[in-house]
Amino acid sequence: MFIASQKKKENIAEYVLYMWQIEDIIRANNLNIESITENIIDKFTSLTDKQRQDLVEWYDSLIDMMRRENVVEKGHLQINKNTIMSLDELHTQIMRHDKFATYNAEFYRTLPYIVEIRSKAGDNKSGEIESCFNALYGILMLRLQGKEISKETIDAINQISRFLAILSAYYKKDFNNELFTDND
Repeated sequence: MFIASQKKKENIAEYVLYMWQIEDIIRANNLNIESITENIIDKFTSLTDKQRQDLVEWYDSLIDMMRRENVVEKGHLQINKNTIMSLDELHTQIMRHDKFATYNAEFYRTLPYIVEIRSKAGDNKSGEIESCFNALYGILMLRLQGKEISKETIDAINQISRFLAILSAYYKKDFNNELFTDND
């Protein structure tokens, strides 16, 4: 909860990846708050009683949402989907604006990788922005498993990361009403 709110303020891309990881942690603990408390929350030994209780309540509310939204085995919570949709909408706005030629160029450098990702998705095709996140999350999972990653894949991930870093910075500016100003 504390990490999530900080990431949401500072870097929306890190926030999305973090929240997807939280969803998987909840699944790995069988949506059981006692298990999450023992395996995750109790590891934070510097928490005050209030912080610990807040964290338990946060995980418990996420568990409840996952059950209600039927994403117990796979998929993402609506709050996370909404964040992706916001990023997608911002991406569309930026692409239509003359002011962001550098962003457009970065997107077009990333597009071949997005097309490749989407071609491998089968019937589970996502939008362009979500496909970028799927690739980054997939690499994160491979790294956690200690699996080897090819140079070509690393090159693709580096490009996707650069692109999402720019989009994240623009998201933060847009959140602060600083992106579409005439002062630039």
